[in-house]
Amino acid sequence: GLCLLVLRLFIGVHVFLVSCALPDSVLRRFIVRVMCSVLGLFVRQSDPWLRDVNVRVYIANHVTQFDHNVINLLTSCNTPALNGAPGFICWSRGFMELGVTGSRAELVDSLKVYSSHRGNPPLLLFPEEAATNGRAGLLRFSSWPFSILDVVQPVALQVQRPLITVSVADSSWITELLWTFFVPFTVYQVRWMPSVPRRAEELSEDFALRVQELLAMELGVVSTRLTAADKTEHMKRLRHTSSLPFAPASSQPLAARPRMPSSLTGVAPEDVRITAMAQRVKEVLPHVPLEVIRVDLAQTNCVDTTIANLLEGRVPFFPESKEAGTDLPAPSTSQAAAASGIQGSIAVLSSKPATKQFAKSPVQRHLSLQERKRALYDYARR
Repeated sequence: GLCLLVLRLFIGVHVFLVSCALPDSVLRRFIVRVMCSVLGLFVRQSDPWLRDVNVRVYIANHVTQFDHNVINLLTSCNTPALNGAPGFICWSRGFMELGVTGSRAELVDSLKVYSSHRGNPPLLLFPEEAATNGRAGLLRFSSWPFSILDVVQPVALQVQRPLITVSVADSSWITELLWTFFVPFTVYQVRWMPSVPRRAEELSEDFALRVQELLAMELGVVSTRLTAADKTEHMKRLRHTSSLPFAPASSQPLAARPRMPSSLTGVAPEDVRITAMAQRVKEVLPHVPLEVIRVDLAQTNCVDTTIANLLEGRVPFFPESKEAGTDLPAPSTSQAAAASGIQGSIAVLSSKPATKQFAKSPVQRHLSLQERKRALYDYARR
């Protein structure tokens, strides 16, 4: 692999110089395609007769950072640069610079002007706006590529490579290029599909969804509703998780784990869990002794069940004063605010002040429980 990488780096420089020196023509595409086969890039196409010469917009799924270069070996087309600063790198990678740095509306207007000139090559657009490995599903298509013209031609792209995965999330185009030179070969399979016209009074969003479904059926993958922004957010979470000093011991998500106070470190895991659950019960029922809560939690192992047992009188106890409960770790500011908000909601909903004693009648105790539940629901909704 290293020998191939070093050899292909020198050959790649010659391929780049030849592609820059020769004008865009069938001869240039044939020569560059043959030279790319020496670099390990093999391009195959299916149903080339389906390519419509009158179509001005090609729509393709996005697999690698060089999809536009591969399709450009088969037919003349241009891909506008959407990300990255314009300059030599952008030009050398084969992107078309429009000089538009504003909104998507300005980009669409510029592409409409470009497509109105019949002498310009067709546009090759990737509505996914982010590369995937192409094995699971398609990202949701953006609607702006389908607002340029009323007829588009889908292009299904599949990439295969031995030993090394085709597309790695969050990797740069330089890394992908080096891996392409490192492996023995990479096969690009391009399948042309019939052109798709816009239906009467069809919105761009519906048009994009219909083309996405057709491409997903052709590729045998799922048409998802995940966007490029969702992928970006997912990669941020992965980077944040990998930067943690230690990985979680179990498969439970980190966000779903209860946060333990620092004073509970060095205690047995079971005691820490019971203490954390007791703290949650104590925030709802501050007049119940902490030891009573712990004893009942050891039997029920459920916060809701313990609260219900205490409210309905199944667990006898003597209410403690406000000064009690000093052995409990001090709650955080957010926990204190939540507890005060819950107590405030209970005070608003209740027509009379809460008493320290439970009512003797089960009906009254049940009403008190319903009031607390309603107050908790109202606080959670807010």
